[in-house]
Parts: sequence; C-alpha cells; structure tokens
Amino acid sequence: MQLSVAPIPFFWAKDTWSTFYEEIAEAPVDRVVLGELVCSKRLPFFQDQIPGAIERLISAGKDVALTSLALITLKRERKLTSDLVEMGLEVEVNDLSVLPYLPKSAKFSVGPLVNVYNEGTLRWLASRGATRICLPPELPLASVEILAKEAATVGVTIEVWGHGRLPLAISGRCYHARLHGRTKDNCQFACEDDPDGLDVATLDDQPFLTMNGVQTLSDSYATTAHQIDQLRTAGVSALRLSPQSQGFPGICHNYRALVEGRCTGDVVLAAIQKQNPDVRFSDGFLTGDRGVAMSTPAIAART
Repeated sequence: MQLSVAPIPFFWAKDTWSTFYEEIAEAPVDRVVLGELVCSKRLPFFQDQIPGAIERLISAGKDVALTSLALITLKRERKLTSDLVEMGLEVEVNDLSVLPYLPKSAKFSVGPLVNVYNEGTLRWLASRGATRICLPPELPLASVEILAKEAATVGVTIEVWGHGRLPLAISGRCYHARLHGRTKDNCQFACEDDPDGLDVATLDDQPFLTMNGVQTLSDSYATTAHQIDQLRTAGVSALRLSPQSQGFPGICHNYRALVEGRCTGDVVLAAIQKQNPDVRFSDGFLTGDRGVAMSTPAIAART
C-alpha cells in the first residue's frame, strides 16, 4: 500500500515550507501533492520555491502532483488554475471547475474535496481522464469497498484519508480575518499564527473544530491505523497523510511500518500521542459511527 502526502493545508513561512519538503524527500512516502489548496493569497509567499521542491522530490523518486484550489472564485484564481495546468505535471482536481482547463487527453487525479460518493460519479471522472481518486473522508468502509470495486473495473487507483485533521468545509469567508476584526481582503495573514490551525471549542469548552482561514477542519486527527487490513482487502491502494507542523516525518515512518506489517495500529497511535499528548484520534466515519468517534477504547479513553 502506498503512502501519499497531502498538500500543506496551513499557512507556513517560506523557510518552513521549503524545509518540510526537504524532509519529505527523505521520508518513506511514494507520492506528494503540493501547492496551495486553501487560499490563493498564500501562494505568492512560497510560489518561487515550488520548482525546486518538485525537482528535489522527483530526484528522490517520489510521484509528484500539483493541487488545484479548493474554491476558485476570482479572475486571478482562474489565471492561477490555467498556469497550473501548463506546468506539465499531473494536476489534482479539488474543484470541478478545473476540468475545462485540462486538455481532453490529460490524465489527472481527484482530491478528497470532490464529492465522489457513488459509482456513477466515479465512472464519469474516469471517462474524463481521472486515474486516481482520493475519496472523501466521510465515507464509511462499506462505501469505500463498493467504490474501490468499481474503480478496479475502470483502471482508477483509490486512495483514502489515512491520517490528519479532516477537511470538513471551505468558505468564501475567512474565519481568521473575522476573528481579528478584519476583512478577508485585509486579513494581514492572521492564519500564519496558527501553524496547525486554531482550535475552536463549544460554549461548554469542549473541543469542537479547527479553523484554518477559509477552511474548517476537524479537531480530532482521523486515522486508519486500525483499518489497514480491511482497506487493503477492499481494494484501497494508498493512504493520504496530511501535513502537520511537528513530527510529520516520524508519522510517515510509523505508517510505513504499519502498512508493511512491522507494527500495530496501537503502536503507531501511541508514538504519535507520546509526542503530542493532547492529540485526539477518530475513525468514526470509516466504522459508520459518528465521525468524531474512535473505535479503540484505550485510545478513545485518552482523547
């Protein structure tokens, strides 16, 4: 089973961004999707670093793709999309408005922000040129199995969300800007102060969500650590690991050991929790329970 690194969802400083991909070039992962997914205003801060990161990753033997934005609304963003297609690398589509920019013969991948919920959607995307689909993370294992079976008939690789805060929603409004009393156009990049997003609690001070500019993420870190065998049997070919600011190369190594059968899911989660005792895990979407639920009592008791 392959390991795939998702685009960095947060706003990191230029040097942090570059160092991250230097580390990923040495990490035991097979595929890296990079670029700006969440907010086009962030892109100029690291845009000139992308070619070097691509070269470094390809030299290290990684399969590399470039993500589209999750929500394309402005003329400037349409121009960025056109430029993205012209870079000559595989594009991961996270907004279907990207498709008109792709040549009819172009192969592309589909990210988890596209709602591939049924076989008809999957077949249509395959007919349009999709060769790889990362399914939305809210699907239960039974649905993943059905879609993976259909994907096998049309030659599409199926990937699922393996680890990280779940992308729940994207908005035209910037929550970080609003929190600081600013408009979206004058946000002053408040999201930079929260390299893993800003935790949001309920009025009862219970963990709830995570705010990331215009994006809403889960508070918990979704994990497939206890469903590897079921996912492999279902026909899933890859796990997607979402970047975080601390200890991510170690997470890559842990999941590599897991998919190769050299450790258990409990060992992986214990290692992650040792580095960050406050992290909360969930796998409820896969099990068919509430998304925030965790299937292993020992881990759930610590969250």
